[in-house]
Amino acid sequence: MAFLVVAVWGSTFVFTKLLLIAGLTAAQIFVLRFVVAYLLLLIYSLTRKSFRLFASSWKDELLMVALGITGGSLYFLTENSAMIYTTTTNTSLIVCLCPLFAALLIAWFYRSQRLHGIQIVGTVMAAIGVVIVVLNGHFVLHLSPLGDTLAFGACLCWAFYSLLMIPASQRYDTIFTTRKVFVYGLLSMIPYFLVWPDMPSPSVVLRPDILANLLFLGFVASMLCFLAWNWVIKKLGATIVTNYVYFNPVTTVLFAWLILSERITIYFLIGTLLILTGMYLCNKVTSTH
Repeated sequence: MAFLVVAVWGSTFVFTKLLLIAGLTAAQIFVLRFVVAYLLLLIYSLTRKSFRLFASSWKDELLMVALGITGGSLYFLTENSAMIYTTTTNTSLIVCLCPLFAALLIAWFYRSQRLHGIQIVGTVMAAIGVVIVVLNGHFVLHLSPLGDTLAFGACLCWAFYSLLMIPASQRYDTIFTTRKVFVYGLLSMIPYFLVWPDMPSPSVVLRPDILANLLFLGFVASMLCFLAWNWVIKKLGATIVTNYVYFNPVTTVLFAWLILSERITIYFLIGTLLILTGMYLCNKVTSTH
């Protein structure tokens, strides 16, 4: 399930790029896809007997706020803004290395979720594979302090999201937690739109090509994938699940090849092999414990 989720998320870079080409901004795309995801999940939640509006305590509600910011608004804003000031290569490389930072952060707080032995070798091997796939034979990085800092900020956001999801998944069911991520992700965007009040007109949103992309991003890539991701964190542990993010650039390249006719190189094949081998080593040890 984690593998499928990351495969879908890898495709979102391509579909998001198509929406950017159509004239939507990064903030508009984030808000529209989260609105679709939240409304669909709210409708489904209302049909369940276990529906609840708030968490059991104000501390847990603040935890949900933090999840909505780190996994929603702040993550997407920093990631998409980074590409304005630095190259897509730099952004992808920094963001997709977040499992390394997530593993360190989680290990600091949870001894039971630390990587051991061959798992460490596996995650480092996968990280090297990511570098090879993203750089694609062009071993030149154009440093941009602001852009690279924003990309690193996105990386840290996802690492903290993975950390905070551990206590959230222990106390609440996946549907409730995911719904909270969406609603607080949207509410925390209000200050942004107070400064830059700009949303596309209904005629633009209802264009068949734009609407189809938004429905895919909202229903599949947001609602279904966030539900699945939060569920596998509960089942496999945050450290192991976050390692699947390493496969993200592989699916991005594949979809770019299929849809945007971008070229696949030998570096992609070598990097993919390293990523898959590294992920296998992490999960092989997990399955034997």
